[in-house]
Amino acid sequence: MPVVDRLSALWGRLLAALALLGCLLLLLMMLIIVCDVALRNLAIAGWPLGLAWSNEVSEWLLLLVTLCVAPWLLRQGQHIRVDILLQPLPPLWAWWLEWLGDLLGLLTCLVLMWVSARAVFASMTSGALSIKTLVTPEWWSLAPLPVAFALLSIEMLFRMHRLWRGERGPRHDAVSSA
Repeated sequence: MPVVDRLSALWGRLLAALALLGCLLLLLMMLIIVCDVALRNLAIAGWPLGLAWSNEVSEWLLLLVTLCVAPWLLRQGQHIRVDILLQPLPPLWAWWLEWLGDLLGLLTCLVLMWVSARAVFASMTSGALSIKTLVTPEWWSLAPLPVAFALLSIEMLFRMHRLWRGERGPRHDAVSSA
């Protein structure tokens, strides 16, 4: 098995583990929300009337779920994809447009990784705080962004490699409207 194929298989397992983590975070978010609603509506003596921090923590968890699952979705071909224009084109033209889309996706991910890393650094050095129910350093909520865009960038490279080795035509790994 070629080295790239072994790396791709390992990468796929890492992304599957991140997707599983995203599912567990979603479960945690659901449990927090259920506990908050139950505490607000049941009014059990000696217990708090809800979890004041639940909305804020749910927001963070929703961001983390999205960032954990996005690279796996891209690998599965389940990311948002509009290929209605590719299907009627000659296969080689569609293949080149797939390349263009992947290249634009890679460049976008790299730019967003760089910009978000700079935002994290700026937030850390300024000591900015997020003051809501919980008071936390602002960079805590920004830190997952450059990591997620780095993961998406790497997956874009593997995606481009799979496109290069595949048939010369549009991908068929996503649900198509055609």
